[in-house]
Amino acid sequence: MTIAFYPGSFDPMTNGHLDVLVQALNVAPKVIVAIGIHAGKPPLFSYDERAAVIRRSLSEVLPERAGHVTVVAFDGLAVDAARQNGAALLVRGLRDGTDLDYEMQMAGMNHQMAPDIQTLFLPAGTASRPITATLVRQIAAMGGDVSAFVPAAVLDALRLKLGS
Repeated sequence: MTIAFYPGSFDPMTNGHLDVLVQALNVAPKVIVAIGIHAGKPPLFSYDERAAVIRRSLSEVLPERAGHVTVVAFDGLAVDAARQNGAALLVRGLRDGTDLDYEMQMAGMNHQMAPDIQTLFLPAGTASRPITATLVRQIAAMGGDVSAFVPAAVLDALRLKLGS
């Protein structure tokens, strides 16, 4: 069984992240969503909060496949974590040409370190291409409406966390 590994910070998960996750489930029977934990970069949401929101978001849009997704934490290289989790595919979402330029460099480096792991680029849907987690956090922190950019579970979590 081919396992896909989808790394990111997911702080918070956006509709773009969810779109790429659903696409990854069309390619691989099992997807591991890997939340990067970086000590020097304090997140808005804890690992447990992010993991719960990811599971809930997927259950709302694709309940029959929710059991095919595992959420894990990692703190090193994505290719090392992918290998440790038995993954053969490394999923990367693309929004635009800028993402492609960066991700192509990363894919080349990853291939040098782990030639047994194939990078798979999946395009975000048109509606979610301008969305970034950073912008979602900033807009939500200033009391803006981010309901068009995030799954309902994330919107609920943001309201609880930020009190808006």
